[in-house]
Amino acid sequence: MSRISQRFEALRGERKTALIPFVTAGDPQPSVTVPLMHTMVAAGTDLIELGVPFSDPIADGPVIQRSSERALKHHVSLLNVLGMVREFRASDAQTPVILMGYLNPIEVMGYDRFAAQAGDAGVDGVLVVDTPPEESHELVGLLRAAGLDLVYLLAPTSTPERIARIAEVASGFVYYVSIKGVTGSGHLDVDQVVAKLKPIRRMIRLPVGVGFGIRDAASAAQIARVADAVIVGSAIVRRMEDLADMPQRIPDTVCGFLSGLRAEIDAAGES
Repeated sequence: MSRISQRFEALRGERKTALIPFVTAGDPQPSVTVPLMHTMVAAGTDLIELGVPFSDPIADGPVIQRSSERALKHHVSLLNVLGMVREFRASDAQTPVILMGYLNPIEVMGYDRFAAQAGDAGVDGVLVVDTPPEESHELVGLLRAAGLDLVYLLAPTSTPERIARIAEVASGFVYYVSIKGVTGSGHLDVDQVVAKLKPIRRMIRLPVGVGFGIRDAASAAQIARVADAVIVGSAIVRRMEDLADMPQRIPDTVCGFLSGLRAEIDAAGES
């Protein structure tokens, strides 16, 4: 059983919803990332989604696009990101880490090399935004051989056929995109999320995390009542952007925000 599956099983036993924050590795500078990962865990994070900087992040809105730009100014590469995970693992062997990014950096590194080095660094799962299941057979096989989960996105527009296809190849958990559009855009409609999760749960046995559009503790609590995980990205990255020139303030600010989310998510589970 993977570290991701173990974490979700433990949370299910505790009747808790997972909190999964997203940050871009190397934003606003490389030295911030690993200490921030530890801070997020201390604030109640269950799994970490770590973004791999990319020059053309088509699924991301302006906030996360700019975070990639800041990291790339420091020449943060996929290899650097794996080094950050390895450093994190030196003192945290429990918290699952999922890399979120695009196929191009993986292709440049090579599938074999990426799978081997990601597994060796302590990565638990990979979400490759622009790789549909029909085109991921080779990558899936290599990742599974290295003990890594491959996380897939589902959207409000996903058909039953698409859900069934992803059910065949996904592992760890699936990520439901709660709104149409890029990260940080649109209005979160919880009723629509509930309606879409019903057919997804009938076809997929994995935990379902919900992200996009979760901006604050109130929206996090709403999603916590219907999902297995609350995934928060732009709301965190926006706060980091505001402090890009004062990086020493980022850990406390992010910790305070996540602690508030954690409290509301837990309260929602008790209500």
